[in-house]
Amino acid sequence: MLPAGHITGQRGEQRALEFLTRNGLELLHRNYRCRVGELDLVMRDGELLVFVEVRYRKHVCFGGAAQSVDTRKRLRLARAAHIYCQRERVAHDISCRFDVIALGPQQDAIEWYVDAFEVEC
Repeated sequence: MLPAGHITGQRGEQRALEFLTRNGLELLHRNYRCRVGELDLVMRDGELLVFVEVRYRKHVCFGGAAQSVDTRKRLRLARAAHIYCQRERVAHDISCRFDVIALGPQQDAIEWYVDAFEVEC
C-alpha cells in the first residue's frame, strides 16, 4: 500500500497533467527518475521542452507550493534535466523551460508559473 503523501502526490500530478494538456502541452515522460532526482512531468510546448515541477501544499502556513521550489531544488531539477537531455539525445539547439504547477487543497486551485526559473539545459 502506498503512503498517503504519495497518493496525494500522484493525484496532484494527474490534476496538473490534465490542466497542462488542456492548455496545449504534450506529455513526453512522467516521473522521470535518474540518480540526482526526479522530473515530475516532461512535456512539449510547441518546439520547447518543458520540465514541470508539481507542488502541493495543504496549508499555506509554511509558505506556498511555488515558494517551496528553492535554490537547492532548482539545482537538482537542472541536473536531472541535463541527464534527461543526454539520455534522450535531445538536440543541443532545443530550448528548455522550467515551469512550476502549484496546487492548493481546493480542486480548482491551480497556479501555473511559466518559465518559473532559468538554468542552462
